[in-house]
Amino acid sequence: MTESKGLAVVTGAGSGIGKAIALRLAKDGFLVGVTDVDEQAINKVVTEIRENQGDARGVYLDVTDKESIISALEQLVNQAGNLKVWVSNAGVSSMNHFVDLSEKDWDFNMNINAKGAFLCGQVAAQRFISQNEGGKIINTASMAGKQGNVPFLSHYVASKFAVVGLTQSMAHELGKYKITVNSVCPGFVSTPMQERELEWEGRLKNQSDEEVKQGMIAVTPLGRLESPKDVAKVVSFLAGPDSDFITGEAIAVNGGAYMD
Repeated sequence: MTESKGLAVVTGAGSGIGKAIALRLAKDGFLVGVTDVDEQAINKVVTEIRENQGDARGVYLDVTDKESIISALEQLVNQAGNLKVWVSNAGVSSMNHFVDLSEKDWDFNMNINAKGAFLCGQVAAQRFISQNEGGKIINTASMAGKQGNVPFLSHYVASKFAVVGLTQSMAHELGKYKITVNSVCPGFVSTPMQERELEWEGRLKNQSDEEVKQGMIAVTPLGRLESPKDVAKVVSFLAGPDSDFITGEAIAVNGGAYMD
């Protein structure tokens, strides 16, 4: 095993995009802190990383609970050394017509997607400042954080617009500490979360899951659904030295489904 590039923490790393990011950063040579609220999923990802000659530690982390974030990071730093990269990836979704949207759904999306990015970013930034070595924070936003014309997802759109705006504000304030802050904006990604969304959207549109899926592919110029690995490649770039002079950006990785 080659010398580690240091600790990279990924939230929501138990499945989907987060898992792909964790696997890729481990391949890149980071010791990956695999965090999630699903401890069984954490253990599976850690095992997979180690089976592929990478290094990882798994810790429970609830992005809506600041004490949980602090505790998880302390455990990881004590085991793995100074933090180098923090990826705020944990996210959720639900779907409904705007006029039927409940406060519960609004709070669920905003608390995890937006507040979670805020709390995690704050804890990570405080650690980076205390280390005085700079660092990289990467937030998972969404194509829906750049456009509002997305059906049945007004609350999700609001939460992801918040992540994009938060990223810019963080980058502005933290630059003096040599901390870069960027976000990635995926499109129609083939994940367990998307499988649920296909069913929800199909029900709301009176279409089959397959019809919804084909509609997504039809508006993606590259002609396929995005894979979690597509997102992980961009995060890999942002976590590495070639992105050292990039900050405050919301990088689209969506196969052309939305261009700005």
